[in-house]
Amino acid sequence: MKNYAVKDIPAGSFFSAPVYLDNQFILTAPELNFSKELLKTLEEWDFRELFSDGEPQKEYAGEEEIVQEVEGIVEKAFLSDGEQVRECEHFYNNFLKYVETLFTQIAAKSEIHFSQVAERVKELCDMTKENSRYLLRVMRNDTQEGKNYIASHAIKSTVIALIIGSFLKLPNHRLIELAVAALLHEAGMLMLPPQVYLAKKELTPQERKAILTHPILGFTLLKSLNFPLVVSLAALEHHERENGAGYPQKLTGDKISLYAKIIAVACSYEALTAARPHKDAKDGYSGMLDLLKNEGKQYDDAIVKALVFSLSIYPIGLYVLLSNGKKGQVVDVNPENPKFPMVQVFGELTPDGKNKILETSAEGVRISRPLQREEIS
Repeated sequence: MKNYAVKDIPAGSFFSAPVYLDNQFILTAPELNFSKELLKTLEEWDFRELFSDGEPQKEYAGEEEIVQEVEGIVEKAFLSDGEQVRECEHFYNNFLKYVETLFTQIAAKSEIHFSQVAERVKELCDMTKENSRYLLRVMRNDTQEGKNYIASHAIKSTVIALIIGSFLKLPNHRLIELAVAALLHEAGMLMLPPQVYLAKKELTPQERKAILTHPILGFTLLKSLNFPLVVSLAALEHHERENGAGYPQKLTGDKISLYAKIIAVACSYEALTAARPHKDAKDGYSGMLDLLKNEGKQYDDAIVKALVFSLSIYPIGLYVLLSNGKKGQVVDVNPENPKFPMVQVFGELTPDGKNKILETSAEGVRISRPLQREEIS
């Protein structure tokens, strides 16, 4: 990264890439300008240099960049539903390979850098922002049978966390921090022997104690690598619960950091709906109901609400039986009512040859029940 003297940064300018206070703390994202007040505060706090891969510009996103972005949106609008799913599948598989390599580095105690992980994570943020409904369907089809599930769990939890964070209106630079935290929230697990966290048998008391140390191991690792404190704390606190029944510190309510609260809901939902060596997967509807029950008030109600309104009670990717006897798949949410999502009806097309998308409702066609994959023919 290049270094810039604070005194030389023009007031009101925008950087073309995130700006860091040091090698790990994000100060601004490209859409935030350097106001006179911000520059004055930096000088008062004796920050003389900033770091960025970008350059200061008079305006945010030049006309050419905006035109390219619009052209990209228009191009995507003409892609068929199947093509968009395949595009997301290609991205997901490539990102999964990256995460597997990253986790191998962690397990081998090789050094990793926040700025490098953040740069790759930004790609996932952009993909989730633009194509979450397709990415969720791809994730639904990734069972990772016979593989190390930690990598796929990390990506799926990160996508869900990003969707929740977007619903909560977190700015882009905080979404990047959240995504890095979610991607690495199980980093401490990688410091344990694989036969412990991948065990297909009941764990011994000693193995269970080892598992309970992984948040501390993750925090210690990320802190030693100079990751932002908010990211390191998220790894430490993602198993804390609102009612104090979590671990390792038994924190309650507001004592738990926001990123940890989001990751707790995201990874709990992902874990409920994914197969593990010791359990079968629940369908998305059953997993959502479990979280909605919020037994013992384990989770922050605002975060659970954000998840429900972002994915719907019948989550995107779920196969369903409709009240008219048709079968389909949930492909989008109804932002006004999470009980009645949009469903692609199997075997039916619109007059122009596109897949038929039905808006379910209380008065019209509604979802009768979820379907298992083997029920789809």
